[in-house]
Amino acid sequence: MPIKGFILALTACAGLAACGDTLGEQAVGGAAIGAGTAVVTGHSALQGAAVGAAGNVAYCQLYPSKCN
Repeated sequence: MPIKGFILALTACAGLAACGDTLGEQAVGGAAIGAGTAVVTGHSALQGAAVGAAGNVAYCQLYPSKCN
């Protein structure tokens, strides 16, 4: 696995570990992780923020017991 892929996977796992208590916190936390990952891997921060926010909110809504 290339180093960028490894960093992306590691950051994604870290982002999912910190969901947030409210829908807004979940979206902001995911957006921050997504944007940071995108910048590190040389991609669009805006797109990374959108994907990160959506992914984190979806994960926390599907598995609320893992986010508290």
